[in-house]
Amino acid sequence: MTITYSISDLAREFDLTTRAMRFYEDMGLLQPERSGPGGRNRVYSGRDRTRLKLTLRAKRLGFSLTEAKEIIDMYDSPRDTGPQLQKFLLVLADHQKQLEDQMTDLQANLDELKVHQREARALLTKSISKTDAKNSTNKGKKTDVTE
Repeated sequence: MTITYSISDLAREFDLTTRAMRFYEDMGLLQPERSGPGGRNRVYSGRDRTRLKLTLRAKRLGFSLTEAKEIIDMYDSPRDTGPQLQKFLLVLADHQKQLEDQMTDLQANLDELKVHQREARALLTKSISKTDAKNSTNKGKKTDVTE
């Protein structure tokens, strides 16, 4: 007997909303069968569950849903593995380049932030020194209060 899942089963298992599940279906990532009156109930197979798991993994890695679909669909096609693996390697290389570019940008932002922190600390130290010097000068002065 084949194991099947309802939309609620998979949504609960993967911590998704049923709306997200329907969106993945609209994108062609999932292809549940329909049952019940008017085909209102979605019945997901083990294949759909695996595709959902792979889709979420691809999202965690930063792939778009379109890229995830392309990669997952490669494994549903006839097993001409050479072209599939070449395509997969191209997608991975492109994604790696994007991530490396983002890392470069983030490092530049962090370096700039550190410069601003050093400047702010130096200004704060200078300000505190001036305040301390002013306070010590005022302590030495006598104020004459007359009534």
